[in-house]
Amino acid sequence: MRFEFYTEALDNVPKLSVDGTVDNSIHFSHWEGNRTPPEVKADTSTEIALKLAASPNRAQLTNGIELVTNNHFDTDGVLSVWTVLNGERALPYRDLLIAAAEAGDFSEYSSDDGVRVSITIQGSDQASPNNDEGSPLARLIAGEEVDDDARAYELVLPRVEHLLTNISDYESLWREGWDKVATAIESFEQGKSRVTEYSEEKISLITLAPELFDGAGFSPTRHSAPYTAISKFARGELFLIAIPTNGGWFYRIDYPYYSWAETVVRPRIEHRDLSGALRLLKDKEGNHDGQWQTDNREMTSAVKFLDAARTLAASRLEPDEVVEALRNSSARAAISVPK
Repeated sequence: MRFEFYTEALDNVPKLSVDGTVDNSIHFSHWEGNRTPPEVKADTSTEIALKLAASPNRAQLTNGIELVTNNHFDTDGVLSVWTVLNGERALPYRDLLIAAAEAGDFSEYSSDDGVRVSITIQGSDQASPNNDEGSPLARLIAGEEVDDDARAYELVLPRVEHLLTNISDYESLWREGWDKVATAIESFEQGKSRVTEYSEEKISLITLAPELFDGAGFSPTRHSAPYTAISKFARGELFLIAIPTNGGWFYRIDYPYYSWAETVVRPRIEHRDLSGALRLLKDKEGNHDGQWQTDNREMTSAVKFLDAARTLAASRLEPDEVVEALRNSSARAAISVPK
């Protein structure tokens, strides 16, 4: 088996498309539109690769093709490619590989070391592929910034097994990101940040503690929400995230962070018609320097309250008012569905 980062030069070459999906290939991927063989389908591409590695039908599933490709760099991409290249040798690392892939692609907490491995490879706990920070591990190996995905694979793939077995050696790469994840999780455990579930409408109201955004120049208008902590505690199919600020609240509405992928175990999430809720929110909003609007710049984001520069603005609505608009919109949508 050999890896080559995808370019158009591979269009007509027989290949295994691992994680990303490209034409004229056998897919081992969870991306929408994949044609992965049913017997190895799973929620992450890394788990798909592990099923392939363990399968007695591996030769038939791959049709004997030796070329492995992917079209982007992130934790799940790296680990699924590495697993396919290494076959049965990857199987003893199964739990850690899956945990790291879930952390990278779904911002999920399955284990401490899973999150740490993902941060080391990907550089963020943010659901990929929205992360543009570059790979800390590639940067360490190269001794300089690496902004080329093909080169990042070239640098990182030979180091994966050492990372999996010696995660403490890479603490300088994951410590800062891990501390942010741990702090956010602790905030929920201590009741400073809270989740209120509206089970009938499957809406989770997540109210974040203001101290999560204190110090180190961290700002919710410039940085990501603590996705890993949110996904650990919220159970709804629509997340309303409320962040207190001077003069009001920052708001963003997201779908669960796995929902962009084709999943097998995790339930499929249908995107909602939020137009009715948007109308209600616009009518009630007291800050006319901002606007409630759809925002899909991130793969699972749905709605935000934004200013003219499309940055989070302070809404004057209280969280219960925003929840009520979402609940009313859901109720009206349900009534309009033909019986």
